[in-house]
Amino acid sequence: MTDLKKGRPIRSYVLRTGRMTLGQRRAFEEGWQKWGLEYDRREIELDAIFGRAGPYILEIGFGMGQSLVEMALAEPDSNFIGIEVHKPGVGRLLHSMAEHDVDSIRVYCHDAVEILQYCIPDTSLDSIQIFFPDPWHKKRHNKRRLIQRGFVLQLISKLKPGGLLHLATDWEDYAHQMMEVLSGAEGLSNTCGEGHFSSRPKRRPLTKFELRGERLGHGVWDLIFARA
Repeated sequence: MTDLKKGRPIRSYVLRTGRMTLGQRRAFEEGWQKWGLEYDRREIELDAIFGRAGPYILEIGFGMGQSLVEMALAEPDSNFIGIEVHKPGVGRLLHSMAEHDVDSIRVYCHDAVEILQYCIPDTSLDSIQIFFPDPWHKKRHNKRRLIQRGFVLQLISKLKPGGLLHLATDWEDYAHQMMEVLSGAEGLSNTCGEGHFSSRPKRRPLTKFELRGERLGHGVWDLIFARA
């Protein structure tokens, strides 16, 4: 995504200035050496960084990492890569990993677009998941939404044949945009049938944010598409 007037990429996120807690900072310092992946524009070797083969699942924008750790605990044979630009969230994830003795997650703290471009091998992932990305709900900001045609094509290239792309949002307008973009992307098919949203699969944990939204009567839309 590029701002043609200014000639620079349009960011789908804003780096928040929130401070890391002492615990998050300590977890970051202790856990990064073990589980962190440095962005260096080099393609990673998945089997090597995990020390084993297995299904490879990428999550973009894991927030504080609670649901990612829950999924890793529920699927011990799977290998997870998490991408998050906000250091406090990375610190919280690393703390949770240590607390629950989880060793099947590796973490990037960098822009997902560049990581996909340079670091993730093509046709290497069994699944990509993006849960509740920033909806940029004001119409003039819609161009900042992560789920755009160019980005989705980049995601498709990283999936194995039959690999799944799973999105979720609690903004109906964004859900329909997601459906339009994914339905129009060559090489993807809707696992629930054309134009249909998915019910929440059991493997996707409910977040506190989502539970609060449900109590307020907010909807949640899941989309699960497969690469041909």
